[in-house]
Amino acid sequence: MKVLIIRLSSIGDIVLTTPVIRCVKKQLGSAEVHFLTKKSFSSLVAHNPYVDQVKYWNKDTRALCTELVLENYDLVIDLHKNVRTRLLKNTLKTKWISFNKLNIQKWLFVQFKWNLLPPLHIIDRYFEALKSLAVVDDKKGVDYFFPDSLSLQLSDYNLVPKSYVAIAIGGTYFTKQIPLNVILDTIKHLGGTVVLLGGGDADEAKAKEIMDNMLPNSVLNLCNKLTLDESAFVIKNASDLITGDTGLMHIASAFETPIHCLWGNTHPSFGMYAYRVQTQTIFNHQVDLKCNPCSKLGSNSCPRGHFKCMQKQNVEQVVKNCQVLH
Repeated sequence: MKVLIIRLSSIGDIVLTTPVIRCVKKQLGSAEVHFLTKKSFSSLVAHNPYVDQVKYWNKDTRALCTELVLENYDLVIDLHKNVRTRLLKNTLKTKWISFNKLNIQKWLFVQFKWNLLPPLHIIDRYFEALKSLAVVDDKKGVDYFFPDSLSLQLSDYNLVPKSYVAIAIGGTYFTKQIPLNVILDTIKHLGGTVVLLGGGDADEAKAKEIMDNMLPNSVLNLCNKLTLDESAFVIKNASDLITGDTGLMHIASAFETPIHCLWGNTHPSFGMYAYRVQTQTIFNHQVDLKCNPCSKLGSNSCPRGHFKCMQKQNVEQVVKNCQVLH
């Protein structure tokens, strides 16, 4: 059987498809598994031993469709489920499976704060959709595979495994990012070695502000200096990760590193929280507000202007749970 699994973006969403990739490969006998994604996210599946071939989303949909039709897939598993992937499935004219995105329930939660969402992670919803294939969750969590070429050494940065706290300072949307003042307060309460992680010009500028306000020997700024694989390696070896609702949070789920997630405008009930079978090392921090959640994805600014969902986070409680202190 030849299977195409589709998830075009983004970092965290692709990481959350890895249990499906693994279980389909291992439970469907001699299945040949292909994965379709955007080229910018290819590193997340390129080294996955359960993926036989990576296909890249192309804006030239006619050429992409021609390429995929020639593969003669027996099954398409659509874990993205939007207009683009629907058109693609119609073109391939083969058996396909998707999942319930619960968009109506999410909209009701955002607009009216009526939480009618089932208490299920999105991975559980994926496997509900695969029941007809007799593919079940093996309860081994998410995967993250490093390339053999990874050469990063912690000693290059005078770091010792499990002796530092990593902080993911960025995020796709402003309302999912930990504010500068909250990060500074967190670092002061930690009192140990902190490593800043992030990518892009905005994160780099934010990291510079943090460094300007901290003692240089207590904070190591690696923002915009590492590849995604290298950032994952730093997280794997950290004593703890402090993060917003980010892709790095989901990558950390593949390791044993305790995760301390500060939730901004989004909500764990959407089913996109850090996924582990053993949840004792995952700490979700939320501020109880009548206006939360205000978006299912994130926004570039707080609709009410106060950003209390992040500004009112209990930094002392976040730090208290960090393993590096015990």
